[in-house]
Amino acid sequence: MVLSAFLFSLMSLLVKELGTRIPTQEVVFARALVSMIVAYVLVRRASPGNWGRRKGLLVVRGLAGFSALSCFFYALVHLPLADATVIQYTNPVWTAWLGWIVLGEALTIGEAVLSGAGLLGVLLIARPTFLFGGDMRLDAFATVVGVAGALFSATAYVSVRKLGRTEHPMIIVFYFTVVTVPASLPGMLAWGVVTPTLTEVVLLAGVGVTAVLGQLYLTRGLQLETAGRATAIGYVQILFAATWGMFFFGEFPDGLSLLGAAMVLVSVVVLARRRGRPDTRSVRVEEATAEAV
Repeated sequence: MVLSAFLFSLMSLLVKELGTRIPTQEVVFARALVSMIVAYVLVRRASPGNWGRRKGLLVVRGLAGFSALSCFFYALVHLPLADATVIQYTNPVWTAWLGWIVLGEALTIGEAVLSGAGLLGVLLIARPTFLFGGDMRLDAFATVVGVAGALFSATAYVSVRKLGRTEHPMIIVFYFTVVTVPASLPGMLAWGVVTPTLTEVVLLAGVGVTAVLGQLYLTRGLQLETAGRATAIGYVQILFAATWGMFFFGEFPDGLSLLGAAMVLVSVVVLARRRGRPDTRSVRVEEATAEAV
C-alpha cells in the first residue's frame, strides 16, 4: 500500500511538471492510452468469457472516471500538489452520501458528522473569501474543479459497486480506458495538441506506467489486508505529495492548511475503516481495481 501511494504521488508529480507546457487533456489521453494497452492484455489473460454484460452502465462508469481524471489532473497543475491530493481524497465522503442516496446503503449519524468534518477541512485549505475575507488562498476555479473530481470519483465508485455483481473487474478497467481515450480527444483538439519533446514523451510514459503499477500494488494490498486498514495506509500519498511540492515547487502549507488537511485525513480514514470491514474486502478490491486515479 505504501509503494502504491509512492507511485501515485510520482504520477501526480509528473502530471504537474508536464502541465507547465502540455495541456491537461493531452496528459489524460496519454495516461489512458498506456492503461488501455495494459488493460487489454490483462483482459485477454483473465479470459472473463464476455466483453461486458451491462454496457450502458460500463460506459457511464467510464465517463465518470474520465471526468474524475480530467478534474484531478487540472487541479494538480493549478493547485499545490498536497492540496490537490487532499481534495481528491475527499471522495470517500461523497461515496458515503452517494451510496446512501443511490444504493440505499446505511449512513449513520457518526458517518454524516465525519463527512461534514472532511468538507470543513477543505474549506480551511481553500479559505474562500465569503467565509474568511481577504483573498482566497487557492485558485477558486481550480478548487471547484478539484472537488468536482472527487465527486466524479465517488460516482465511479458507486458505479463499480453496481457493476461488481455482474462484471469482471478487468472489464470495468478496460471500459474506463476505452471511454477515456476518445473522450479526451475533443479537449485535445480544442486546446491544441502540443508536440512533446523527447523528455516530455518519457514523462508522459511515466504517468501511464506509475498509474498502472500503483493500481496493481493497490489492488494487491487490498487483497492482503482488510480494506479499512489498507486504505488508511494508502493516505500516506498526501505526505509524499507534500514532500514533492516542497522540494520541487517550493509549496509550503501554513497552519490552517495543515489543520484542514488533518481534518480531511482523519475523517476519510475513519470512514474507510468503518466501511472497510473484512466481509467487504472483495467489493473494495473490485473498486480499487476499477478506480480512475
